[in-house]
Amino acid sequence: MASARRGPGRPKIMREIRDLVVRMAKENRMWGYTRIQGALGNLGHVVGRGTIANILKEHGIEPAPERCRKTTWREFLAAHWGMIAAADFFTVEVWTPVGLVRYLVFFVIELSTRRVRLAGIHPAPNSDWMNSSGSKSDR
Repeated sequence: MASARRGPGRPKIMREIRDLVVRMAKENRMWGYTRIQGALGNLGHVVGRGTIANILKEHGIEPAPERCRKTTWREFLAAHWGMIAAADFFTVEVWTPVGLVRYLVFFVIELSTRRVRLAGIHPAPNSDWMNSSGSKSDR
């Protein structure tokens, strides 16, 4: 006699196994369905390739060939960290012989070393100053 609680079709894969499939795919981007299936088998879980494909599709995870072609932000940042910098402005008000003057300060910070470099200071910046703010004449 069939159980009254269960509907037609196969029972769903346990949540723990579904989470494990997603985790394996995210942590091992080169692993395809068959490799994930083998790893699950090594842990004593029998899961079909189609089921693995469906689980990954439900979670928006592409098949291994497409996953391998894309770089994650973590990988991108790790590869380029030494070359990434951020730039910003702040203002400083200074008393001068002509009164209070507001200066715009342009600076750059190297993220890997946290070294801050002054790129330029000007009381009335314009496009010409911005285009040349890295030159020695404004330092």
